[in-house]
Amino acid sequence: MKKILQIVESAYRGTLEEQDDTIIWLSHILKDAGGNIDILLRGHAINYLSIKQNASGLMFGQKRQTQPPHIANDIAKIMEKGVMVFYISEDAVERGIEIENFLTGAQKISVKECPQLFSKYNHILHW
Repeated sequence: MKKILQIVESAYRGTLEEQDDTIIWLSHILKDAGGNIDILLRGHAINYLSIKQNASGLMFGQKRQTQPPHIANDIAKIMEKGVMVFYISEDAVERGIEIENFLTGAQKISVKECPQLFSKYNHILHW
């Protein structure tokens, strides 16, 4: 079976409308259908691993988001299905994000390790 690496870099795409990340949702569907996928979070999307994020107070004018996303929970659930989740350590440093608050089980890699990671997959999709 061909292996797919989903690189998620555009964070919070669709989270206002759907209360989840479109590609993380799609990854759940692909895995449930028998797909052999893993995920690399980079850029702003590494914040998905933070268990301390909380969007419950999000408002746009008078419009309150009554069902805020819980993307860290979505990531935890997909890891329970056997999907490996990687993140770029330099992206955390650049953004001042403390990895101590990241979900357990996500694997840290450096930018230099990306080519080696990419070589393990038949298809790489960058979102």
